[in-house]
Amino acid sequence: MQHAVGSPLPQPHQPGHGPATGWSPAAHHPVPPNPGAHQGSVPVPPLPPAPGYPAPPPGPAATMPPASGPPAPETTGHVPLPPGGPVAMPMAPPAAAIPDPAATTLAVLLIGPAGAGKTSVAKFWADHRRVPTAHISLDDVREWVRSGFADPQSGWNDHSEAQYRLARRTCGFAARNFLANGISCILDDAVFPDRPVVGLGGWKRHVGPGLLPVVLLPGLDIVLERNAERSGNRRLSDEEVARIHGRMAGWYGSGLPIIDNSQMDVPETARVLDDVLARSIASPPQW
Repeated sequence: MQHAVGSPLPQPHQPGHGPATGWSPAAHHPVPPNPGAHQGSVPVPPLPPAPGYPAPPPGPAATMPPASGPPAPETTGHVPLPPGGPVAMPMAPPAAAIPDPAATTLAVLLIGPAGAGKTSVAKFWADHRRVPTAHISLDDVREWVRSGFADPQSGWNDHSEAQYRLARRTCGFAARNFLANGISCILDDAVFPDRPVVGLGGWKRHVGPGLLPVVLLPGLDIVLERNAERSGNRRLSDEEVARIHGRMAGWYGSGLPIIDNSQMDVPETARVLDDVLARSIASPPQW
């Protein structure tokens, strides 16, 4: 499936191709008059051509006053960034050391059904760390598509699946770039255990084997209550919430750490998440 990528920019006007319909560099960079001389008595230096436009024919030499003082230092410029590669497994600390996940650069995948509190916990966890941390929400990235947004609630089809896959890949690129530049990240997604290829397998391909998955799975009554407080296309029917919650139960016995936050508020859940991540750093889960 191919998608249009936008129209090309108009070509600059060339001699012999009719009247120019665009802008000219001189029209957008007027030269202020010299108050100490009559108009036309002092040669005006030619302006540099705009990118993509032909240089003007050579004219008489321009007369410019000598520069006063040293040139201004360059205050902005290109900042080189390390390229983002696959995130490797975190190094296990010595047996006597207790890892502190709050001070470690990590990539975390927070899994859970709609209404589990993934976004709230991820934001709080990212806000209260001692190292730079980014929160990457799959739903937020998916909703970057404005016109032509494929809402799965209107029916799961090739378009909605393609946009989900594209959003996951975009989140993975972002996570790798953040990690390569010393910024931790936490991603949240409703990954189903019965679709490992597009779920955990997809995240592992996009981010790397060092991604630490944690499942957030409160009771059904809790997710129903939280879902009822939602609005817009993120609010699901009770039947859909129950179906998703039932599929998420497949994570039990998977070997991934699971947090039942039914009786926890957001700060307490974030503290438990730190404890779980400390154990994951010491003994990474096999997934």
